[in-house]
Amino acid sequence: MAAVVAALVAAPTVVRVLPVSSSDVRAATLLQRVRNSASVPYSGYAQSQGGLSLPVSGDAFGTISDLFGGSQQLRVWWRDATDWRVDTLDLTGETDLHRDAGGLSTWDYESGEVRQTSSTAAVRLPRSDDLVPGNLARRLLSEVDASDVSRLPTKRIAGYTAAGLRVRLRDSGSTVTAIDVWALAGSGLPVSVAVYAGGSRTPLVASTLLDLTLGRPSASTVAFRPVVGTRVERDGFGDIVSALDAFGSTRPPAVVAGLARRTDLDLGAVGVYGRGVTTVVAVPLPARLAGQVVPSLRTTPRAVEDDSGIAAGVGALNVQLGPPRGNGDRWLLVGTVTATTLRAAIGELPLLQPYLGRPGR
Repeated sequence: MAAVVAALVAAPTVVRVLPVSSSDVRAATLLQRVRNSASVPYSGYAQSQGGLSLPVSGDAFGTISDLFGGSQQLRVWWRDATDWRVDTLDLTGETDLHRDAGGLSTWDYESGEVRQTSSTAAVRLPRSDDLVPGNLARRLLSEVDASDVSRLPTKRIAGYTAAGLRVRLRDSGSTVTAIDVWALAGSGLPVSVAVYAGGSRTPLVASTLLDLTLGRPSASTVAFRPVVGTRVERDGFGDIVSALDAFGSTRPPAVVAGLARRTDLDLGAVGVYGRGVTTVVAVPLPARLAGQVVPSLRTTPRAVEDDSGIAAGVGALNVQLGPPRGNGDRWLLVGTVTATTLRAAIGELPLLQPYLGRPGR
């Protein structure tokens, strides 16, 4: 009996130290398989680590710093891109995201509240499911040129042999310099992602599956059914950024700082400029929301405040809050570009027009 127990306890360790067979899949082929991997079903446990303690706070934006500034424990059940569940676990409870044909449900264990939305807005705040290795890798690699990728040695991750892929960014205007992805060679399912900036060996953001089971999770596991007495709030927008995009009267220009606005996205008042990981997002903030951002930006190390507003940088991410216009509304720029680029962009944005309904007030 003792020998059997010892063998069972040792099994995970043995798997980790088994030799890893090399993979001869070409970099361009693996890149395409990663991009097409959203249909690969699986379940697993992931851990993400972020080094981006974003200088934004307040009720509307405070969760972003928590998401990218520390460690996240994520339990994932993935049936397909429109049917999944991601639980974020912490010491005091959990927050669950459920996606199905009806939309997205967010359940907070501590508050006992459920928020449901059918919104599929083109622009929104980051969520915990964005840090799942598969989602993170597909987003980062969606517009990478095949000529910029090369193979990395294979690794054993979550008990599987994973082929490595490195992306070297050639854009001098981007603050991101490299992206490393490991994926199952056959299906392209990403199991580990690391994002680097400035030649640093420490990733800005990393996410890895520690446990993986291939196969389609049951519908009952992914389905969400609020218990009796749970307070359910239905939201037509999803978050504050998508609401600002819908209600804002101002339309950003076609080009800022030499970067073209994305026209393939159904956007209103929010502007998304650039391609791939070289991206700038311009958000028009009403005075109340701008007031929540100002104090945290001012206290960020090496923040600069002048006639162009307040500039701050964290790792590969730079933030520029424009000067107040009219009744205190401001443009907020966030991007993986240089601070000089954001400073130039803020001066090319138009005066903000009054909001229809003034979201956030």
